[in-house]
Amino acid sequence: MAIGVFGKQNGFDGPEEKKTTTYPDGDISSKRKKELDQIANVALSRVIDNIIVNPQTATSSEKKVVQDQVMDTVNILLEETRKHLSLGDKQNIANSVMDEIFGYGPITTLLNDETVSEVMVNSIDSIYVERSGKLEKTPYSFRDQAHIMHTIDKIISPLGRRVDESSPMVDARLPDGSRVNIIIPPLALKGPTITIRKFSVDPLILEDLISFGTLSQEMATLLKACVRGRVNILVSGGTGSGKTTLLNILSGFIPSTERIVTIEDAAELQLQQDHVVTLEARPANMEGRGKVTTRDLVVNSLRMRPDRIIVGEVRSGEALDMLQAMNTGHDGSLTTVHANTPKDSLSRLETMVMMSGMELPSRAIKEQIASAINLIIQVARLNDGSRKVTKVTEITGMEGQTITTQDIYTFEQEGFDAYGNIVGRHVPTGIVPACMEKIRVTGESIPPSVFIERGNPQRRF
Repeated sequence: MAIGVFGKQNGFDGPEEKKTTTYPDGDISSKRKKELDQIANVALSRVIDNIIVNPQTATSSEKKVVQDQVMDTVNILLEETRKHLSLGDKQNIANSVMDEIFGYGPITTLLNDETVSEVMVNSIDSIYVERSGKLEKTPYSFRDQAHIMHTIDKIISPLGRRVDESSPMVDARLPDGSRVNIIIPPLALKGPTITIRKFSVDPLILEDLISFGTLSQEMATLLKACVRGRVNILVSGGTGSGKTTLLNILSGFIPSTERIVTIEDAAELQLQQDHVVTLEARPANMEGRGKVTTRDLVVNSLRMRPDRIIVGEVRSGEALDMLQAMNTGHDGSLTTVHANTPKDSLSRLETMVMMSGMELPSRAIKEQIASAINLIIQVARLNDGSRKVTKVTEITGMEGQTITTQDIYTFEQEGFDAYGNIVGRHVPTGIVPACMEKIRVTGESIPPSVFIERGNPQRRF
């Protein structure tokens, strides 16, 4: 087992501060880094044989005992080899040994950094993170591919999963809910690759999105009423655009008196209501048996007396079952889809319905879509790393072979500020959605001002 020492985490827990990673000043020479790694590896080999606590269930006091043991071992090693290191270097070595025992090696610090939303291990010395929507390379590294594989084993072995040449890809979850994708050689040519989408400890709320400029207060008022008014909503967007985050926030507006069934490939939604049934798809076991797909769960959910069905993402034939659920009394259901525009999302839905194996004519599929989906919320991650709701689009019906739509809100980009951030605003088109009547029937109301641009009440499009 080999570990790497490179950097440490500094920070404090203030009421307004988030833990963040501070990289060490300057570059550590490869010779010095190798020296620190060697000391850390020897310290680990000596300490690990004497540990009597379970790393997965160890308490804070037990970890403190091990940490003191590690530091004592480091000091003994330095005396034996007659080396002198600064207190900072000693602490770095001790931290890396602790991360190896109780965490996931060099990426432990990054996983503990609350400002990091994604961790990407491309190779032994190429580790990137996403912070504030932008990618940045970190100075952390693994020693060799065997070290990465050891970390992978720590992630997946508690789940009863495996990854090897016969099964070189795996999806898994960390204990905190973070989603992990792993792919190894021969498919990954540069070595084992790990991608971790971190699980938010404190879920964002609607007010956060308004303060971030993701959407406006008027849009928030509309979307809240739409969810409570049992409007079927499709959230569309690219990878990392914030679809699941928005879906989670929208789900929070569902009344607590309703029974909700959530269906996901990897459970990420964090609904706060009491009456929630959470279902998660299951991959095949080591013998290739026991696989349960999202579609299987959608079909089963219809027998569970749901008021609302929430599918984390439709990717294949389950799209047909989701549409049929929306058309047969499960109004107010929600789901997401990968697409770059509302029009593209409709095309993708049609393609996925065809993947169900049902021989349906194109017009029949489009009629299903037009009847089931009321509103499409398009989200995007822009060039400056910010995430915006770029369109709120209503499906109005069919004209010939075409699904007709109308935009209720659009995002107009006006330029960039001095820091390179995109400047723009969410503008209502002046169109009142046809689903307003459906919303009113449920007792919800939306003020007319929501559909009028502030400061320009006469503007119409």
